[in-house]
Amino acid sequence: MKKLLIALSMATFASAFVAPVSAAQDPEAVFTRACGACHNGQLPTAPKKGDTAVWQQRIEEKGMETLVQHVTNGFNAMPPRGLCMDCSAEDYQAVIEWMAK
Repeated sequence: MKKLLIALSMATFASAFVAPVSAAQDPEAVFTRACGACHNGQLPTAPKKGDTAVWQQRIEEKGMETLVQHVTNGFNAMPPRGLCMDCSAEDYQAVIEWMAK
């Protein structure tokens, strides 16, 4: 019993140092259900999906981390979490990269 408790403790301790792996959602699906309403051109201040020059400028000037924070916290007309309540930071980054193509 003692060995089992030690093994479980070691496994728990080791898992604390391993970053959790979360499966990212499909960027196109997230865009369709949460982002497209504004990023398809209906909201003039939102960069349009596929406008590579505008997206690249934003990514270069602000950095991906800042753009993900803007989605997470809300920015200007964008509501917090960009209307995707079940998205992770990785999901947001994947959608930004997808829209920038």
